[in-house]
Parts: sequence; C-alpha cells; structure tokens
Amino acid sequence: MVQAVHRAIHVLRELATATPRLGVTELADRIGVAKPTAHALLRTLEAEGLVVQDRESGKYQLGPGLVTLGNAYLDSHELRTRAATWADRLAAQADAAVWTGILTDSHVLVVHHAFRPGGAMQVLETGASLPWNACALGKAIAAFLPAERRTALLTGELPRVTGSSLDDPAKLQAQLERVRETGYAVDENELTLGDGGIAAPVFDRTGEVVGGLGLVGPIERLLAENARQEHAISVREVARSLSRDLGAPRNAGLRACN
Repeated sequence: MVQAVHRAIHVLRELATATPRLGVTELADRIGVAKPTAHALLRTLEAEGLVVQDRESGKYQLGPGLVTLGNAYLDSHELRTRAATWADRLAAQADAAVWTGILTDSHVLVVHHAFRPGGAMQVLETGASLPWNACALGKAIAAFLPAERRTALLTGELPRVTGSSLDDPAKLQAQLERVRETGYAVDENELTLGDGGIAAPVFDRTGEVVGGLGLVGPIERLLAENARQEHAISVREVARSLSRDLGAPRNAGLRACN
C-alpha cells in the first residue's frame, strides 16, 4: 500500500467518527503520526475539498467533496439503478418504506430508499451505515454469503444498537440458517425501538449475493400477525425479480448452503 494514501484515508475515517470536529494534534495522535505530517495531510485534503477547517476553532471536519464522490458511487451502482423501480413498486404495494443495501465490511450501506407512499414526514436513509447483525437487510445478505465470510461476521464485532439487538453468535447463526430455509430475514426492535424490517437477498449474474432489499416500518403494521407473512412473500418475490433483472441464475444462493 501507499503509506500517504493509507494515512489520508485514516484521517477521513477518524473525522467520520469524530463529534463534531478534530484538531491537528488530536488527529496526529489518533493516526499515529507527527503533527507536521498530520497538518500536511489535512492541507492536501482541504485543497481537494475533502475536509474543511472551521475558522473559529481551527479544527477540521469532512468536506463537501466527499458528497460528490459518494453520489457518483451511488449513481453508478448497478444494484441501486436496477432496484429503483422494484423498490418503488414494493413500497406502493406494501404501503411501507423500502431499503436496498449492500454489505461493506460488517455494516450494511443503504444505497436506495423508497419512501412510504403518502405525505408523512420521512428522513432519507440513503447512505446510512447499519450493523449487519441489527437489521433484516444484514441478516438476509449474511445468510447467503460463503461459509468462510459468514463465520468472519459471526466471530467479529456484533454491536448492540438496542436492547433487542442480537450479539450472540449462536443465536445469529440459528437465525441465518432459518433465513436460508425461508428466503427472508426479520428484525424486530433490533435497529430502532418500535420499528422492524423484513428483507430478502439479491443475487447477480454469478449467483453470488450482492445485496438485499426489504421493508422497514412500525412493528404494529409490518409484523402484525395478519400482515407479516404477506409482506414476507412480497419482499421475497420482488427480491427474486430484481435478481433476475441482474441476470441471476435460477439456483442463485444454493452455493451458500454448502
């Protein structure tokens, strides 16, 4: 790896987790470099619009250039492009919001968010990063990963976002086995209290899982006994249609069960 690039990325990641800003000395300590080196990295990133300096405090935060890069990534992502129509259709059918996500390390990145139909106030979640173990999307994707990758996720960090989030590898493993049997995953109060999710995996032309698509919303509407199964079938069928749109073969997903 190129050390300077690695350090610059480290700076951006530290700023992404900082609240709300960091100074040169703080960043130098966090990334393990001398203060002049940290200052040079920040000045370079600032010149490219990737970080900005607060005039009053002299501290740094992420810059608008990252938004441009992030939007360019989303706009060119095939799953997001293909999912838009299917997600809108599912949102209208289920009267609920629909998220499409991909797995990045141990988190799910929401690449598309179709709003629940109607005029209610809603927050756009595109770009949100969610612990895989605390959301239906993450479990739907993880269940169909190759065994080695699943094991890595189960033995890695399992954050508890709410009191209902699962951080027991054995219980999560049992859930993933169930997901492979049914074709969909569920979360209840695990990501946000009062909310739940139902998601299914999406496969590409190679037959590998590339993401997930699912409904999110209040538990009383989404996971009520008289609606849960109907929603699950809808999610699974739309995810299959999206997979076919991506060229997935009929036996997509079977490889992960071995």
